[in-house]
Amino acid sequence: MSASFLRVAARGPSSFLRANLVSARPQPMAARAGLAAPILAANSFSTSARMHSEHQEETFEEFSARYEKEFDNVQDVFELQRNLNNAFAYDLVPSPSVLSAALRAARRVNDFPTAVRIFEGIKAKVENPGQYEQYLNELKPLREELGIPLKEDLYPEEPTV
Repeated sequence: MSASFLRVAARGPSSFLRANLVSARPQPMAARAGLAAPILAANSFSTSARMHSEHQEETFEEFSARYEKEFDNVQDVFELQRNLNNAFAYDLVPSPSVLSAALRAARRVNDFPTAVRIFEGIKAKVENPGQYEQYLNELKPLREELGIPLKEDLYPEEPTV
């Protein structure tokens, strides 16, 4: 134990807390090293992303076109899953054309589990079972062409007693 800790502990609890608060205050690296700190040193790092004022809202058609292009350029499983995470992160359900491109990308990189999970993502994103059925009907020819079963087909739910 250091002597300074023993001195602080001997003073009593209130001075111990005050001593910790003073020593816990963050100091610039240059000040700790005993060097003169540059004026902008405290503002050189940021923990938040910069927001650009020229950012415009993207229409659903622009969103769909952008993600179709992204999925058409997918070369590996990481890119596929990253694009799927990004596409499903928005407060909307991707269009059938985007999902079709994603399913074709999953086939191209030979990622069967992700292809099945795309339909799970759709089921989680839609507002009601009727919308899910519409997506299934729209994507049924592609599902059959690529041989992608649904999770419901692979693992039918057993009725609870």
